[in-house]
Amino acid sequence: MKIALVQYNPVWENKEANKESVHALLSGVKDCELYIFPEMTLTGFTMKSESVAEGIQGESFRFFSELAQSKNSHVMAGIVEKRNNRIYNTLIHIKPDGKLDKLYRKNYPFSYSGENKFYNAGAKPALSKIKKWKIGLSICYDLRFPELYRKYGKRRAHLLINIANWPDTRIEHWRTLLKARAIENQCYVAGVNRVGEDPKLYYPGFSSVFDPMGKEIVLVENEEKVITVELNKEKVLEVRKNLPFLDDMKSV
Repeated sequence: MKIALVQYNPVWENKEANKESVHALLSGVKDCELYIFPEMTLTGFTMKSESVAEGIQGESFRFFSELAQSKNSHVMAGIVEKRNNRIYNTLIHIKPDGKLDKLYRKNYPFSYSGENKFYNAGAKPALSKIKKWKIGLSICYDLRFPELYRKYGKRRAHLLINIANWPDTRIEHWRTLLKARAIENQCYVAGVNRVGEDPKLYYPGFSSVFDPMGKEIVLVENEEKVITVELNKEKVLEVRKNLPFLDDMKSV
């Protein structure tokens, strides 16, 4: 499966400008089965949740739905979702026909920055599928909680995805945790981070993919770029067959 990690610099809280940026960045990119965007793709990591929140079929969904159809590809992107007077930091998976396939609400809002005051926590994991690939979904701070990913490992996910706004001050944590999630669950891990600045922080990217043995197979730092990489599900199956460590899990 060929995937595209869309590492870009969103304009702060400006959905229309960011739609234009995404179109420009993806111009000429084709033949990818899946496009993955950073957390809160069209706003940046804002705490103005009330003012930017949308229903699940809102303008952000419609934008990414049209993009999925135009590319004839799956799309995973971050939105600020409002449902029944509750607001969530949400990852949506849209199919090539433009329809919603799966959504994941961030299970662990980032309390250190006060995210938990403006966003509700999701209640469960979300395992998505593309053809025969099982894909575990997560958002940014979730990466620090291996118990979420062990649930995906127990269900034998082939790929784990984390979309993020992860700042430079803790970027080595990002890199190490992505690698750890790949090793412990014997699968691919794709982390898609933003670049640039918001009013408080700087983001260096470091979007990357690790293989089931923990080898980093792609990494891009401090650059707006669509990063494409081919993944081979047989690699996951081979590692799990030769090193059947997942069979010994007891605590999940």
